[in-house]
Amino acid sequence: MSKVKRNQWIAFGLLSLATAFTIVILLAILFYVMSQGLEMISWEFLTENPRNMGAEGGIYPAILGTIYLVGMTLLIATPIGVGTAIYLNEYTREGPFKRTIRFTTEALAGIPSIVFGLFGFVFFVILLEPYTGGWSILSGSLTGVIMILPVIIRASEEALRNVPNALREGSLALGTTRWYTIKKTVLPVAFPGILSSIILSIGRVVGETAAFLLTLGGSLLLPRTIFDGSRTLSLHLYMVAMETGNMDMALGTGAVLIILVLIINFTAGFLFKRLVKRFS
Repeated sequence: MSKVKRNQWIAFGLLSLATAFTIVILLAILFYVMSQGLEMISWEFLTENPRNMGAEGGIYPAILGTIYLVGMTLLIATPIGVGTAIYLNEYTREGPFKRTIRFTTEALAGIPSIVFGLFGFVFFVILLEPYTGGWSILSGSLTGVIMILPVIIRASEEALRNVPNALREGSLALGTTRWYTIKKTVLPVAFPGILSSIILSIGRVVGETAAFLLTLGGSLLLPRTIFDGSRTLSLHLYMVAMETGNMDMALGTGAVLIILVLIINFTAGFLFKRLVKRFS
């Protein structure tokens, strides 16, 4: 065997080993959590309110709080993030201003989540308490918006950048306006990539704990409005495990969280394939 082929086989073996290690770790985590947590899942577990600081009862308020938080965060962040990406890619030229915005978004993406939580606590919970309700879903959502905006902006901008310029030029050559071209030609082609950025953002919001511990408040009560305190499934899992030590409840919550994430990913994958077929 020649030296080139030997190096190729060594590289292939190392890459295969790294892939197998990643898959084994993932399957081990899923197997442990699901095998222990599925025993806790029942209709009562999903629909009852927690009791005894979350050590007993169900997780219905945490499920509802997760849905409220994700929905409110995306409702605010999606138009801002996609709008910023459209502005950067379609309306501005390369220059200091554009580079400054990109540097700012990249810097935001690298900030630890606990720093976002501290900012959200000081600004949204304390300073804007008359408007946000203090520890509330609204305060948590506004903090989440700041966290996921860099992801949506950068991924959406890449999706828009990958749209061939020939489509824009052809549309403009027919006498249409730039906005009409963006709305009818560019956005439909870039939409699958934009959808991917939104899905990535959902994953970060669902899995975050530190930032929302300081802004949501961790209330066990059922949230009625966005001005009420709440907790997400991830936050509930953390607080139950740390404060009560009831690992059965924590593992049950973890199993529900994994199922929710899998549903989101499978749904996103299905929609992505449909959109790719539609606009390809």
